[in-house]
Amino acid sequence: MIYDIRHVTHFDYGARVKFARCNLRLKPIHWSGQNLLDYKLTISPSGRVAPARAEAGLANVMRMVVEQPVRHLTIESVSRIEIDRPVPMPSNGSPALRDIASAARSSRDPSPAGPAAYLFPSPLIPLDRDIAEWCAADLHPDRPALDAAIALAQRIQHDFAFDAEATLVDTSPHEAFMKRGGVCQDFAQIMITGLRAAGLPAAYASGYIRTIPPPGQPRLVGADATHAWVLLWCGAELGWVGVDPTNGIWMAGDHIVMAIGRDYGEIAPIDGVVLGSGAQKMDVSVDVAPVLEAAA
Repeated sequence: MIYDIRHVTHFDYGARVKFARCNLRLKPIHWSGQNLLDYKLTISPSGRVAPARAEAGLANVMRMVVEQPVRHLTIESVSRIEIDRPVPMPSNGSPALRDIASAARSSRDPSPAGPAAYLFPSPLIPLDRDIAEWCAADLHPDRPALDAAIALAQRIQHDFAFDAEATLVDTSPHEAFMKRGGVCQDFAQIMITGLRAAGLPAAYASGYIRTIPPPGQPRLVGADATHAWVLLWCGAELGWVGVDPTNGIWMAGDHIVMAIGRDYGEIAPIDGVVLGSGAQKMDVSVDVAPVLEAAA
């Protein structure tokens, strides 16, 4: 499947901003099962961009600098990407969780995709006893990895309510866990907390998911959103396998990976410094459409 993705972020400032320096992580990365065919980034009314090194995680980072006073700023990211990723098939032949934990601890892979870096707590995903104990019910060391991963994701999807008003971007996994509600970021971070507590390498994936409207209703342009889910390293043979606790499904043909890190703080789509006074309002519009549908 080939998708066209349009991700537009619009800032309205209460007063003229004199200077802005931001990191943009909007260009999808090269990852198993996906191939970026085309990409375009536009800054309006003006902005200077240059490639930057990813300080952590797996991300295409662009450094944006705005040096002239502005009241409004629009960042438009347009991608065309091909997805060919099968649905994982759990079986008793997949490695057990204890074997994955042992292999990750002994890994000598120093690359950003090496499992060892994802075994430990990170700034936004600390260890948490309550979450660890709750997740442990699905994470017996002898259980096959794929079976355990989808079982935990589906329990989170069943037991937690999707509620955009329940949490903020800086809400801790513990607070979302106690509320039994939140958004995709919260559910991903809760699951990662439990997996790491069990000694398993788990990463935070940021990107997009194709949404399908109810039967008989048109897809609303701009009504999609960025999404977050979990990657579990399942040994050298299977590698990283994605699972989506918000929807209780595998990462497969409808998921597009934009960036991967230890937590949201490493791969936020936009962060940086703005010099100015007054309030700031941000609006985000995302559209994910199959090419045949987009051309219709």
